[in-house]
Amino acid sequence: MKILAVCQSGLGTSFMVQMNIQAILKAEKVDTSNIQVNHTDVGSATPDAADYFFIESTLASAVGSLPKDRVVLLKTLIDKQETKQHVNDILDKEGISYTAE
Repeated sequence: MKILAVCQSGLGTSFMVQMNIQAILKAEKVDTSNIQVNHTDVGSATPDAADYFFIESTLASAVGSLPKDRVVLLKTLIDKQETKQHVNDILDKEGISYTAE
């Protein structure tokens, strides 16, 4: 499974979200051998680039070409609990076990 964090320029914000997702997966004791987490800019986010896209909600109109059922719109990028809930929802959907803390 591929998860892609997306921001306007593909640098700081998306990298921060990527690190948050990776920290959540580690804390939840998820086997990440088949999970890739990366970051990119909004212009490079194509439907085939990932299985799930984490995007700040103000960029929703910029990613209209992405499948809506695979886009996670974050209300705030610094709320780790919000990100954690979305990550756990995806893990549940994909049938991937984790330790909820």
